[in-house]
Amino acid sequence: MTTPAGRKVTMVAAVADNGVIGADANIPWHLPEDFAHFKATTIGHVLVLGRTTHEGIGRPLPGRITVVVTRNVDWRADGVEVAHSLPEALELADQLIAGRPELADAQVMIGGGAAVYDAAMPYADEQVISEVPMSPDGDTHYPEFSRTRWREVRREPRTGFTIVWWERSFGCGGT
Repeated sequence: MTTPAGRKVTMVAAVADNGVIGADANIPWHLPEDFAHFKATTIGHVLVLGRTTHEGIGRPLPGRITVVVTRNVDWRADGVEVAHSLPEALELADQLIAGRPELADAQVMIGGGAAVYDAAMPYADEQVISEVPMSPDGDTHYPEFSRTRWREVRREPRTGFTIVWWERSFGCGGT
């Protein structure tokens, strides 16, 4: 569906077999190669994160413009832009990219957490999911999506996980 200005929206996540993406505000596995993949995928783009996810990281990630989504109208943090809904974050991303030649090819990357992924799913054009072959306990899950509305376009095995690229099937809205 893209942003209001037509920029591509890509969701980037590491997801366990049972859908878990987090436990007690932490990632329940340690895969340095996946962190490197996340960096390579999101660098040079606008990265949209929920407040809890941003606070878990502890700082804005270098090489990206970070937009933090929070319902708290008083929340602020150095080095990030703030939006109070996913649609507001997408509009802000368009504004931040507009007129900046160095960002001409920038996309909007959705980096979590669960509520932001859920809100972004109807807007997403692509998903880049690192499938982690484990089923840890966790309290945060990636949203379910219909495999009939998405098509797998690439699969790349890595040590301890597999990266899968999904594109929304033509003419299919929703999740």
